Amino acid sequence: MKKTFLLVLCCWFLVAVFSQNKPAYILYNAKGKKVSYQKMLRKLLEKEVVLFGEFHNNPISHWLELEVAKDLKENRELVLGAEMFEQDNQPALDLYLQDKLSAKGLDSMARLCKNYTTDYAPLVNFAKENNIVFSATNVPRRYAAMVAKGGFQVLDTISAKEKAWIAPLPIAYNAELPGYKNMLAMMPGHGGENLPKAQAIKDATMAYFILQYYKPGSLFIHYNGAYHSENYEGIVWYLKNNRPQLKITTITTVSQKDIYQLLKENKHKADFIICVDGDMTTTY
Repeated sequence: MKKTFLLVLCCWFLVAVFSQNKPAYILYNAKGKKVSYQKMLRKLLEKEVVLFGEFHNNPISHWLELEVAKDLKENRELVLGAEMFEQDNQPALDLYLQDKLSAKGLDSMARLCKNYTTDYAPLVNFAKENNIVFSATNVPRRYAAMVAKGGFQVLDTISAKEKAWIAPLPIAYNAELPGYKNMLAMMPGHGGENLPKAQAIKDATMAYFILQYYKPGSLFIHYNGAYHSENYEGIVWYLKNNRPQLKITTITTVSQKDIYQLLKENKHKADFIICVDGDMTTTY
């Protein structure tokens, strides 16, 4: 019996040691210095808006999104919002949050992404259980597709009801932002100069609805693809353009083969950088 106990204890010790020496991710600040989760939380508590940049299929991103929300809820009133919900689906989302619509009903009434159940339902249910507002911040995708083909001017042709789901027109736009210029370089021939405009209509609309749903004294956590807030561009540019004094912190996700030292190209992408092991499994 004693030998069995010692064997179990030894196995437990080895598992603990190896799990500590093989982390799934490491947190860094913008300069590439390792930071603790608790230090990041303390910094987030000082802000008004947190933009959480994720890889849509990365389980570490999704797990940390929920854990950060739970921990910040202990000290701040929260408002949540996400790129993954388009603004015309807000009524259905509200009904679900108010327990007037089932999960199946939400799936029928709203356009949910394919990984909603595994990756975003936990956040929505957390909001529901804690009476937290959850805003659908993104532009309906059909309007982004229209802009990709015909530029911002095509939005002048849609109805007033449809315009209510988009940032107010005309859309401010800075074609010289590196992120938009990089899109043209990375995808030549895919819509020309209108391609980054389609990205911009998403960024502008998400920023607009973040400001619409933000409540003074609260902390708004917004979940979006990393590219929408990396390098303090995209959504950040539109938020600052409309409210320069807003206290914003950004988080982004990167993937590296070796996570023990942040690569130069991944530094300064955000205030906090989640560096995930390149071999991490994906959710789809």
